[in-house]
Amino acid sequence: MHDEASAPGPGRAAALAAQALARAVAETETHVAAHGWDQPVRVFALVRTAEALEADPDVADLLDTATVEEARTNPELLMVVEQEGLPPATDLEHLLAQLAWPDSVHGAAISVERLVLPPAAQEEAEAITDAAERLAFLQERPDREDIRMVVGVLRGGQSWCTLRSRSHDDDALLYQGERLVPGLVEALAATFL
Repeated sequence: MHDEASAPGPGRAAALAAQALARAVAETETHVAAHGWDQPVRVFALVRTAEALEADPDVADLLDTATVEEARTNPELLMVVEQEGLPPATDLEHLLAQLAWPDSVHGAAISVERLVLPPAAQEEAEAITDAAERLAFLQERPDREDIRMVVGVLRGGQSWCTLRSRSHDDDALLYQGERLVPGLVEALAATFL
């Protein structure tokens, strides 16, 4: 689809990869948001579209014509593939520790919903030892905020995050940046080590 002579230089390739990652994370967040709130953790493989088309031309049947055309000129363009049948896990850290990716996967994204409290309320919640009582406390807090985090990382180390709050559930009010959730970025990146 593309040859060495037409490949972009290292700086341009890194910029294209960062743009492709931001776009893939935004598309993933839009896809997840379409299914509403209160979702389980969702994991996605990020695959270079051009490489997927080269390995299996039938992949073109799954994509729109514009994406296939763009893949011919942008070797960094990413395809998002949701991973189903995730291994059972007791928590997010346990799930991430079980993930490993083949070389054909260039990056990964994850969607996680979390409840955020002001620091004083967080300390109060952590002091409650009974799980049912803690859940009731959290659900009754008027100052709680539900946040959906979609985090993506590439093998090369680039990352992009998109955050949506339930109280401001509007595409125009998303927070976006490279390391908005540094712990989750690092944990997801560790799945490539």
